[in-house]
Amino acid sequence: MKRNSLSSFHVSLWLLFTAVILQAVESAKGKYAHMLFNELFEDYSNALRPVEDTDKVLNVTLQITLSQIKDMDERNQILSAYLWIRQSWYDAYLKWDKDKYDGLDSIRIPSNLVWRPDIVLYNKADDDFSEPVNTNVVLRYDGKITWDAPAITKSSCVVDVSYFPFDSQQCNLTFGSWTYNGNQVDIINSLDSGDLSDFVEDVEWEIHGMPAVKNVITYGCCSEPYPDVTFTLILKRKSSFYIFNLLLPCILISFLAPLGFYLPADSGEKVSLGVTVLLALTVFQLMVAEIMPPSENIPLIGKYYIATMTMITASTALTIIIMNLHHCGSEAKPVPQWARVIILDYMSKIFFVYDVGENCTSPKREKEEECKLEGDDKCQRRHKEVRNHLSNRNDDCDLKEKLNGNLSKSYGVHGENVRETVNCCSCYKMLIKNIEYIANCVRDHKANRAKGIEWKKVAKVMDRFFMWIFFIMVFFMSVLVIGKAA
Repeated sequence: MKRNSLSSFHVSLWLLFTAVILQAVESAKGKYAHMLFNELFEDYSNALRPVEDTDKVLNVTLQITLSQIKDMDERNQILSAYLWIRQSWYDAYLKWDKDKYDGLDSIRIPSNLVWRPDIVLYNKADDDFSEPVNTNVVLRYDGKITWDAPAITKSSCVVDVSYFPFDSQQCNLTFGSWTYNGNQVDIINSLDSGDLSDFVEDVEWEIHGMPAVKNVITYGCCSEPYPDVTFTLILKRKSSFYIFNLLLPCILISFLAPLGFYLPADSGEKVSLGVTVLLALTVFQLMVAEIMPPSENIPLIGKYYIATMTMITASTALTIIIMNLHHCGSEAKPVPQWARVIILDYMSKIFFVYDVGENCTSPKREKEEECKLEGDDKCQRRHKEVRNHLSNRNDDCDLKEKLNGNLSKSYGVHGENVRETVNCCSCYKMLIKNIEYIANCVRDHKANRAKGIEWKKVAKVMDRFFMWIFFIMVFFMSVLVIGKAA
């Protein structure tokens, strides 16, 4: 027990002694840091480029770390990003011997106390021209200064929306000195690309790289070269949101347009369906127009909307024409022979369009037509027999009239019998005329009715033909649009 208590006592003394020594070291380093700061900045000026020889180039190493994409405004073509900008250079007037200051090799001081390169974002698209954030800089004993500063940048980005929502964008971030030329301040890439290790994943965009390229440009105003570093941010849009909210509803609505041809003409809803579908697509077209910039490049989904709306407009116009064919009555001309052969004989079989009660698998319709034809032949034969009989009776009446007329002239008798015979023959004539009139009316009515039925069948065949044509068009347009996602 005594031995354990003595060992714990020694440990406590050792820890206390270590803490006192560390505190003394820290206080000593703080003392040397104040001494160093006073000596370094006694005659220092941050207004001039910190080089001993003015003809010597000051190299500034630049590194960009992309932390987050805050917004991509396609309509105004502005990219908002959260960056960490690291700049490092050597100051010839801020060096010291660390052995003289108890091994102190670095200090942290406010950035406005030292000279800083005026490196700015060339393609800045922000109204705020405020100074960069005055974060501390790390100053090393050999004169190396490292300045890490966060920045929220708004840069101009040429947005190409030709393949929206399956598009990729390339936005440039160009950094360079605003007043110093390449003979005074040279910019060096720290890495071949921007640092994406701390990037926060974006909900709309995927990052496929951020290569960096150094450019040396000679402007027309000056003969000196001006270097800059351009970071190209390669973005790929995540299209799932737009597929489920803009593209799929349009595809489903567009498949309703061909079904307007399948509606019966007597329902009165064929044109209404086409107009309703057209209005629905117009709403989606306006939604896309609000997102996209007003450029000449029409996005892929916009082209699909326009093609679908054109197709629906054409289907509505064709529906109106076909409805006029359907409602052709007795006053219309007969169906032309070419239409009867091509549409009624061939196309009706291809598109399985049959009359009421007609079936594609049973020959009942043909038998009924044969029976009808046989019945019509019988009726016509009976009608001819009646007409022949009545005509024979009429001829007999004419003979009797002649004979009675001769007898009345010859003998002057039987006047009453002659009148009765004449009246009987006139009744037969009137009866024949009435029967012929009724037969002609029935015949004309059947012909007109058959003419209307033929026009209705023509309209029905054309409805089925255009329905399949428009279904194929909608299918291929949808496949082409969705195929762009692959």
